[in-house]
Parts: sequence; C-alpha cells; structure tokens
Amino acid sequence: MDKRENNIGLCFRAGYIVVGENLVVEALRKAELRYIFLANDAGANTTKKIRDKAKFYNVEVDESFDFATLSKAIGKENKKVLGIKKNGVSFLKILRK
Repeated sequence: MDKRENNIGLCFRAGYIVVGENLVVEALRKAELRYIFLANDAGANTTKKIRDKAKFYNVEVDESFDFATLSKAIGKENKKVLGIKKNGVSFLKILRK
C-alpha cells in the first residue's frame, strides 16, 4: 500500500469521505464535495454519470486507482467512487502530492 492509499484511509476514518455512487452524486448536488476518486475500471454508466456530474459542478475527478485499491484503502468491498468533502481540504493537499 502506497502513501496515497494510506492517506485515503486516514481521510475516511476522519469522516471526510463520502462512499458510493449515489451518495457522491447527492453530495455533489448539495455542493459538499471538493474532489472525487473514481475507479479506472468502473462501469461505463457509472463513469459517465460521475464525470458528467463532476464537470457540471466543477469538481475534479481522479481516476488513478482501480476499484480494488480504493476498496482496500478504506477497508470496504466493491467501492468504485469516493468523494472528498469540502471540510477535508487539509487531507486533499496531502492526497494530491
């Protein structure tokens, strides 16, 4: 597990991550997210939906991890979409390095 994966896990345990496609879309609509991790092997429908919503709400999407890596980082199974909340800005600076 690399440093970025460890930091995603820390951010999740601190309560700054929204997990799952539906919850991420809902948080986007409420303007609560600053950054999104989308698994690079997510399905076509999920990928299109998240990219379109993120573009509309002007939120950056990172597709550098596969779903197994994202799931392992937060300790949950089959998680393809993670959203970093706006109040998690300090973690976001670490994750972008």
